[in-house]
Amino acid sequence: MWRAAVTEMVATACLVFALTTTLISCFESGQTDPKLLVPVSIFISGFPLLLATIPLTGGHMNPVFTLAVALKGGVSIARAVAYFVAQCLGSLIAFAVVKATKYQLGGCAVNGGGSGVGAGTALALEFSCTFILLFVAMPILEERRRRELGLPTVCAVAAVAYGMVVYVSITVTGRPGYAGVGLHPARCWAAAVLFRGSLWEAHWVFWVGPFLACFVYHVFSLAMPKEELEKGDGSEDQDHSRHVDKFRGDGSKEFRISDF
Repeated sequence: MWRAAVTEMVATACLVFALTTTLISCFESGQTDPKLLVPVSIFISGFPLLLATIPLTGGHMNPVFTLAVALKGGVSIARAVAYFVAQCLGSLIAFAVVKATKYQLGGCAVNGGGSGVGAGTALALEFSCTFILLFVAMPILEERRRRELGLPTVCAVAAVAYGMVVYVSITVTGRPGYAGVGLHPARCWAAAVLFRGSLWEAHWVFWVGPFLACFVYHVFSLAMPKEELEKGDGSEDQDHSRHVDKFRGDGSKEFRISDF
């Protein structure tokens, strides 16, 4: 568990550093519409890290995913707490490296310079975008789906979903003092600790919104159809298989339908 926690810390530090620096570069690129670069940069940053860490720790790198997985019983409470601490420390390490950058750090300012959005709007965006991210990512991150789809496909879908919801949030608001949803409480907390100032303003929305979305998604997931419901109850197939399970081709060799 502790080896996994240390891996989560390092992976979170790499992810937060990559996301922060690439987002700042997007908005300072001089492009006519730098928002279009944001989902691309998030995909480029997130895909290889997910590919590397999912087999080792589950590839959480975010308290939101750790809480969602813990609610489903995927990790123990002790491991979840260890991951939380590791992710916060990893975020602190990342922001210590980029401390010389601007205060507006990609989703960690609600009303920077008085030109952002209200706390209620930010809370609604955090909740909605986190729920969408969980709705897309959580089902495919289950072990059975990972085997079916393949790890690269799973990582690509999760990274695309992350970029999509961030792009939606900054497109909807379009306010210079609000750079989009945080989706990562530890990242926003680390920025507020190191940079202080207005980053503490309405900072609570970056925790309440995502965690509330985790609990709502968990309740919703309990009502989602299971695999057996999607395929039917299987009773007709089983009855049919008892009649056609065996047949002989040339009279000397037995074949089974399941072999095909």
